[in-house]
Amino acid sequence: MRFKAYTPFTSAGIQSAIAYKWNFLGFFFGQIFFTFVMFFLWRAVFRYTPGGLIGGFTFLDMTLYIFAANITGFLTDTDASYVVGEEIVQGTIAMRLIKPVSFNLSILFTELGQKLIIISMVALPVFAGLEWYRFTQSGFVQFSLPTFLLYMISAGLSYLVMFFFDVCFGYLAFVFKNLWGINILKFGLLNFLSGGMIPLAFFPPMVQRVMGFLPFASMRYTPVMIYTEKYQGLMILSAMGTQILWVLLLYGLSRLIWKLTEQHLTVQGG
Repeated sequence: MRFKAYTPFTSAGIQSAIAYKWNFLGFFFGQIFFTFVMFFLWRAVFRYTPGGLIGGFTFLDMTLYIFAANITGFLTDTDASYVVGEEIVQGTIAMRLIKPVSFNLSILFTELGQKLIIISMVALPVFAGLEWYRFTQSGFVQFSLPTFLLYMISAGLSYLVMFFFDVCFGYLAFVFKNLWGINILKFGLLNFLSGGMIPLAFFPPMVQRVMGFLPFASMRYTPVMIYTEKYQGLMILSAMGTQILWVLLLYGLSRLIWKLTEQHLTVQGG
């Protein structure tokens, strides 16, 4: 497969992010506002916690987790199911089907262009701010380049897990035609189950084991735990191995569902 054919999609993604910068900035500042709400909420919780320790997290750990989890969500979020649903409703899915490129990869490479903008303009400055905050609170530099590189690799795997999961979910639009309401429910559930609101370490041990086996922890929790150095050594290898496994499984499932659902395609618009 020639990936060179998909570079125009990446270029289109970059141009789209730049062209609709106010939409991009609005979403970003909305996420920042939500992050600070979570910050002040957890500050109040830790203020009245004996010993200042919850589930192995200090308040500094929790602050890093909150901001890292939200920026990781920004990096790994995908509109794949929304794109599939809209194209089916509008009828433009027909044009996708006749192009000599993979439907999945055309969406993925378009989003890749948008992610490059997010990494350069949002993620790196936010992480620089986090490291400065950690330095002011601890009194010494704790930044580790190898750990950060592992985080970035894990975040990339998280995005692929999220993308192929969302693609599988989006293909339901071939049958149900409109996924708007279900998408809102899906977003809320994934934000909770992936550790976006509460670290999975706060759940009972049995729930943690189940959540670690399912793909949800691989969507956000794993890279954040690597960045905050809660995962080290073999734990990192095991968690990233689980991510790779889910990427392969969900990729295979997306191809299988595509073969089955395209037979039910009925164009409503166009």
